[in-house]
Amino acid sequence: MANQTVNGYSYNRNQVKAGILHFGVGNFHRAHLEYMTNKLLENNTQQNWGICGAMILPGDDRLYHALKKQNGEYTLTVCGRDDSINVYKIGALVELYWGIEEQEQILQKIASKDIKIITLTITEGGYNISRQTGEFMLDNAQVAHDIENPGKPVTAFGYVAEGLRRRKAAGNGPITILSCDNLQHNGNTARKAFMTFVEAQDKELAAWMEENVTFPNSMVDRITPATRPEDIERLNAQNGTHDEAPVYCEDFIQWVVEDNFVAGRPAWETVGAQMTDDVTAFENMKLSLLNASHTLLSYPSFLAGYRKVDAAMHDERIKKFVRAFMDEDITPYVPAPKDTDLEAYKQCLVERFANRMVSDQVARLCFDGASKFPVYVMPNLEKMIADDASGKRTDVEFKRVAYLFAAYRHYLKYKVDDKGAAYEVADPWLTVDDWKLIESDNAIDFLGVSAFTSTDLKAAPHFTELYQKMVEDIKEKGAMQVLEEEIL
Repeated sequence: MANQTVNGYSYNRNQVKAGILHFGVGNFHRAHLEYMTNKLLENNTQQNWGICGAMILPGDDRLYHALKKQNGEYTLTVCGRDDSINVYKIGALVELYWGIEEQEQILQKIASKDIKIITLTITEGGYNISRQTGEFMLDNAQVAHDIENPGKPVTAFGYVAEGLRRRKAAGNGPITILSCDNLQHNGNTARKAFMTFVEAQDKELAAWMEENVTFPNSMVDRITPATRPEDIERLNAQNGTHDEAPVYCEDFIQWVVEDNFVAGRPAWETVGAQMTDDVTAFENMKLSLLNASHTLLSYPSFLAGYRKVDAAMHDERIKKFVRAFMDEDITPYVPAPKDTDLEAYKQCLVERFANRMVSDQVARLCFDGASKFPVYVMPNLEKMIADDASGKRTDVEFKRVAYLFAAYRHYLKYKVDDKGAAYEVADPWLTVDDWKLIESDNAIDFLGVSAFTSTDLKAAPHFTELYQKMVEDIKEKGAMQVLEEEIL
């Protein structure tokens, strides 16, 4: 029985023209950019900023046909931290094409003068940047295909290059490429990827792009779980619809965008986006507080037997541990961005992590630690070690971070939690040499793992002493007992 009202929109979709073309019409995009744009279209001066979706992967088949059947409309269920639920009908997706069947339509759209912005949610891996070298990989088979076959692209790079070639030929003016993926300085990454591709394919076009394309950075944040078949069933039962492509997400939303749009932009600031000249301070805050806290709670919680993030955060011991880390270890090093209340932001994070209605998997937070530590944990730890060594701070406490390293080693090495349950480890970027250090019985060896090499951890005695003790104690007593006795 339906118990939720669906909030409709009041604009006339027939009067909305697509001004944005988006690659990667997945759940996050539909809970974030489309949600904001849907609100914006209520303003009758903004009707040129509808979204044209471009889906280019063979695997997009199901979602494309579901959305097409619904004329691009779907429901978004926003789950509040106070257990409230609000359901919205989203109409911002006014056109939709699937490259497998409608390649030409996508290329024509990119060339069209109506399209002023190309947006992307193609995931971090979608930018095709090597982790080893930090460079765009021209030898990728699909990329190599697109360089050789400009008129028959299969990647976002190939589509954009061919579309822009036509745009240039038609004299349809400049355009902005805006990454909405969750990675640091995402605009710089997008620029590197697209420009390297185009340089290799068409130098003349690359020169035109230098003059006519901008790549703003943006920071995005909204927890949006995958929608499983049982979720679809649950959401439709809640709101009495028969939506084949529903999305649900948390009530928090943040979007900070560098205001660098060469062909004009929507008035997103009127619906909650923050336009700025530099996103760096916001990125630092998010990486150091949200992402680092996620990593901090992941391994101890998993070892304690928790599998859902919200359940772990309802354990007062873990909640206290995470909040102390934010206050004592991170706040001294993270200046609050302009007009940001850091205390309110931290409190909000604790509430978000504990939101039972958008529960995240602890295993997802544990996945690929080798990529997370260098970005989320090491930069701050380096500052703590430097301040401790120089005497700049006499109050540096290493116990929480040392405990995290000890828990991460235990998680990788023993593959059994405190309750005796066995598990598989997924950490794809650990090398053969890393695994030798993990398996070593000498706990100090672990500090030489490639993810930690930005500073010499072994040379930080106050950190290593605590770490070694906790390695032994976790092995003997279990992660939660050590948390209680030595950390809290």
